Amino acid sequence: MSTPGTSTRRPAHSIESFFVDRWSPRSLLPEPIAEENLLSLFEATRWAPSSYNNQPWRFLYARRETEAWPLFFNLLVEQNQGWAKNAAVLILVVSNKKFDHNGKDAPTHSFDAGAAWQNLALQAWLKGYVAHGMQGFDYERAQKELEIPDDFKVEAMIALGRQGPKESLPAALQEKEEPNQRRPLSATIAEGKFTSSLVHAEKK
Repeated sequence: MSTPGTSTRRPAHSIESFFVDRWSPRSLLPEPIAEENLLSLFEATRWAPSSYNNQPWRFLYARRETEAWPLFFNLLVEQNQGWAKNAAVLILVVSNKKFDHNGKDAPTHSFDAGAAWQNLALQAWLKGYVAHGMQGFDYERAQKELEIPDDFKVEAMIALGRQGPKESLPAALQEKEEPNQRRPLSATIAEGKFTSSLVHAEKK
C-alpha cells in the first residue's frame, strides 16, 4: 500500500492527498480484521449525507471462516472469487428505496448509499485497509438468499482486507494491479447545459 502523499497520480487542482492515494487493489492478505477496526469503517458510513437524513444505506457482511461467509462468497462470479477469497470481510451494500418518514419513493437512495460507501472506502484506506467495490456477483440471488425485502435494492459488494503482494494474483490481474488514472476535469464538468465533451469522455 502506498504511503500518504506518495501516489503516482497527480491531481490537477489542490485536494487532500488521500483522495488520490486511495485505490482498489485486488491482492489481499488472508488475515482477519479486528472488530474495533471493522466497526470504525461502518461508523464512518453513519456520517454520510442523505436526503431528509433518511440514511437509506444498509451493510450486510460476512467475515472469513464464519457461517455467513459461504453465503456471500458463493454469490461472486468466478473471476472475483479468484482474488476475493483472501478478503477479511465481504460486505453487501443495500439501500432503502422508500423514505422512512412517509413511505414514499426516495429518488436518491442509490446516490446516498454511494456517499456512505465512499466514507467506508476512505476510512478503510486511512486505517491501512483495502476496500474494493464490485458488481460482479448475482444480484437476484443476493436479494433472495440474504432475505432482503423488496423495498431494498442490492447495490454492490465490497471485499475488505489488508493489501497483499500482487504476485499472489493470476498473471492477467497482476498487470492491472496498480492505481489507475482519471479523465481530465474538463470532461466531467460543464457550467450550464450538458455539452458534447461530457459524452464518452476518454480517461487519461
